[in-house]
Amino acid sequence: AQSAGTVAPAALAGKLKQGGYNIYVRHAATDWSQNDKIGGKQDVTSCDGAKVRQLSDKGREAARRTGALLKALGIRFGKVFSSPYCRCVETARLISGKEPQTTDDLMNLRSANFAGGRDAVVERTRLRLSQASGDGVNGLYSAHGNLGKAATGEYLAEGELLVVSPRGGGKFGIEGRLKLADLAKLVAQ
Repeated sequence: AQSAGTVAPAALAGKLKQGGYNIYVRHAATDWSQNDKIGGKQDVTSCDGAKVRQLSDKGREAARRTGALLKALGIRFGKVFSSPYCRCVETARLISGKEPQTTDDLMNLRSANFAGGRDAVVERTRLRLSQASGDGVNGLYSAHGNLGKAATGEYLAEGELLVVSPRGGGKFGIEGRLKLADLAKLVAQ
């Protein structure tokens, strides 16, 4: 990790409302009865559950709810990026309400050989997370648990958000993590 952070959920939400942060989200809950059967780069974009693990109905609902709660808290997104995997694209879309830009920079590490290799993907993810997101808005990066762990040192649960403060040049600070339950409590207050 670049620097550990344990900012409380209410303070994190306050920071995000001001903008200028990046949020790395591990895709929402998936259907674990499905398995990734990646034979070539074309397979990573498949939305066919017989080929690639997809979001479950529970995951879709959680991503929708996360997006609605973030909106209710006044948290806005500027640029939205996603791994090319369907489960990540769908998560980004449901949370942000925007069509994400897909990039191999956020590739699942199990398929990193299609995107320049593991080290290259991790480095490109770090570079992206270190870039400023803009005044009043936050960047959203929807990707995978294994990549999140390698790039940030944090292993996220499905649908969990990691808030980072960009510092440029591949450097960022970890502010903290948010779960759906945290957001629901904040909105209920």
